[in-house]
Order: sequence, then C-alpha cells, then structure tokens
Amino acid sequence: MNYLAHLHLAPNDAQARIGNLLGDFIKPAHAQHLPLAMQLGMQLHRQIDQYTDAHSLVRDCKQFIAPERQRYAGILLDIFFDHFLASHWAKFHPQALPKFSQQIYAELAHYEGLLPKRLQEILPNMIRNDWLAGYQHLERVAQVLAGFAKYRIQRTSHFAAGIDDLRAHYTQLEAAFLAFYPQLQAMTWEQAAYIAPHGQR
Repeated sequence: MNYLAHLHLAPNDAQARIGNLLGDFIKPAHAQHLPLAMQLGMQLHRQIDQYTDAHSLVRDCKQFIAPERQRYAGILLDIFFDHFLASHWAKFHPQALPKFSQQIYAELAHYEGLLPKRLQEILPNMIRNDWLAGYQHLERVAQVLAGFAKYRIQRTSHFAAGIDDLRAHYTQLEAAFLAFYPQLQAMTWEQAAYIAPHGQR
C-alpha cells in the first residue's frame, strides 16, 4: 500500500497515523526516539505490507504489469491502489477526502520536528499540491510515477510508463482492488485495536 492507504488504515489517532506513514521513510531501529503510538503505527505498516504482498488477489494483479516493469510490480500496484482508494473514498471513509487530507497535513505539520529529513523535505510540496486527494486523478498518478522513477528508481522510461499498464487494465485492477481492500481493512482492524490508546493528540 502507498501513502493514502496507510494513513486511511491507521487507527483514528494522530500519532498512530503518522507512524503508519513513517514505515516508508524510516527503519524501526532508527525510531526508538518516537512516541510509542508512532512506533506501533510503524509495526502496523509492516503488517499491512506483508499481508498485501502475500495476498492472492494482489499477486494475480502482477500479470497486468508489463514484463519490463515486473521487478517493480509491487510498487506500481501500491500506487494504483491509492488511486482506486481515492476514487472510491466514500465507500471506505465517512469523511470527505479533501477534509481528511487537510487533517493529515495539519497533523504532519504539528509533528514536523519528529519526522525524518526526507519527509520534512517533501512535506511543503505534498501540502501545496494536495498529494493525497490528488490520487483520484490519473494525471496525478502519472506525476507520482514519473517522480518516483526520477528520484527513487532512476529508470524513468520503464517505470513512469506504468501509467500505461493502469490505463490498459483499469477495469481488472479496479475490480481486484474492490475485492481485496475490505479484506485488508478487516485484518487491520484486528491488529490496530491496541495502538490508539497509546496515542495522544
């Protein structure tokens, strides 16, 4: 799962939400200074990723990724699933996506001093361009793929063209997401119940 899904799946607690996001930015060994709820959120992040990677519906979706991008199929599917989550947000969350996104940005700004350097660096751009709500638009997904390829993978031509895989197999990928995500939610609810009491706002 990518940024939006991890934030959505976290317990309803600011520190736990941030911790569930931090799993993409910091290793557990470097997180001992963080509040307990953030550390527990990072643990949940890893459980979500492990469950997702092992799920048959997700594995089956890799057939829709072009051969030259197969080594990055998991990353591409994470980003695609954030798009489908944003597109079907009302099915999964009572709060409107723009309002949820602004709440997240405010929480990240509040705890900015605890964030790893890379997240601090991208936070202004994330807020200014409303990355989270923007996932509902294919144009934004294409920008995310291009940025990821440039700064994280450095294989721009192949990875960024993953938007073609999404467009070509949109119906199949969307159906797989809608079947998979409620199962992921159910798993997360079971694992997350103990985290929120450790948080504080």
